[in-house]
Amino acid sequence: MIKRNKGLANLTAGYLFPEIGRRRREFAAAHPEAKIISLGIGNTTEPVTPHIDAGLIEGARRLGTLAGYSGYGDEQGLTELRERIAAVFYDGKMAADEVFVSDGAKCDIGRLQLLFGSSVEVAVQDPSYPVYVDGSVLIGAGGAWQGTGYAGIRYLPCTAANDYFPDLDLLPTDGLVYFCSPNNPTGAVADRAQLTALVEAARKRGTVIVFDAAYAEYIRDPALPKSIFEIPGARECAIEVNSFSKPIGFTGVRLGWTVVPKELKYATGETVWADWNRICTTVFNGASNVAQYGGLASLEAAGLKEMRDLTDFYLGNAALIGAALGTLGIACIGGANAPYLWAHFPGEASWDVFARILEKCHVVTTPGSGFGPAGEGFIRFSAFGHRTDVEEACRRLVENLR
Repeated sequence: MIKRNKGLANLTAGYLFPEIGRRRREFAAAHPEAKIISLGIGNTTEPVTPHIDAGLIEGARRLGTLAGYSGYGDEQGLTELRERIAAVFYDGKMAADEVFVSDGAKCDIGRLQLLFGSSVEVAVQDPSYPVYVDGSVLIGAGGAWQGTGYAGIRYLPCTAANDYFPDLDLLPTDGLVYFCSPNNPTGAVADRAQLTALVEAARKRGTVIVFDAAYAEYIRDPALPKSIFEIPGARECAIEVNSFSKPIGFTGVRLGWTVVPKELKYATGETVWADWNRICTTVFNGASNVAQYGGLASLEAAGLKEMRDLTDFYLGNAALIGAALGTLGIACIGGANAPYLWAHFPGEASWDVFARILEKCHVVTTPGSGFGPAGEGFIRFSAFGHRTDVEEACRRLVENLR
């Protein structure tokens, strides 16, 4: 009989967010009178804005005409959309054919792990988005669980003690490092000097940076880089993953992109770009053509204004949550340039705090320990929610956690 994938067997537990969902459902069943508000999973809540929605509608309408119908498109994405992404987000410094349109950043992260295989050493920020670790384990790069982490994963602590930026001496040689800025879950944003040091260290060690910029459009401080490719030398050592999910509410529509510069090469001289193109054309048939027309609309002047307004709305939610936590004397970071706040509950286990907030406030959060060993004692608050719900959640927190 066929043997089980060792990567799946090595996973220690279910993925973090389904576990949160399970605990929420159990609580709701036991307390049917409770109105539960979620400040947990980072799922957008506000409707797709009018101009962008019109782009989706037009994309769908085209399919009902002989002239506008299209079947399979280029796996790498519509040429026009690739050109617009290069122009709008990278100021034309990346070539359109270095932009690969996809069905979302999370999906691309999985395909990148397929690209690099099981033998490469992997490092992640600690705490970090769970897919970096779980996906690495699935592909066979993670090894066995060893109590607080996987044997094949190098955890780079990012805490208040080091300004939420890792010790670069811990980067693997000839390996892979996942780096997210603005960071999920902490909301910390790396500055130019930090990213310059990261690029220099990666080039010195032969390490490839997978830079997750899914929350870049929440950055309001003009001094903070939105892309790793703002840093000199990054074209020789970095890949960037990004998404339309959080800036324009495409979490369910599914649209993102990955940038692979042609200067990025393996030790033997072949380009990573060519292999990524091979992966995309082999295991992927391209993003939805309807979704891509919505993406095009978002990059027009009216769409960019709607993107700014929507991200401003969620940052407004973050400010409310931050104020509530401040009233309670709970130390936190994030929220100013990111839709997440990272709140410290010293001496308490994250899942215990999660349970206490759910029981006392009927508010769902995310336990920090689900993001890595350094997340223990923290709770992530998400700013994605309707304004009235966020206001009510903040009131409950202040009244019940004193």
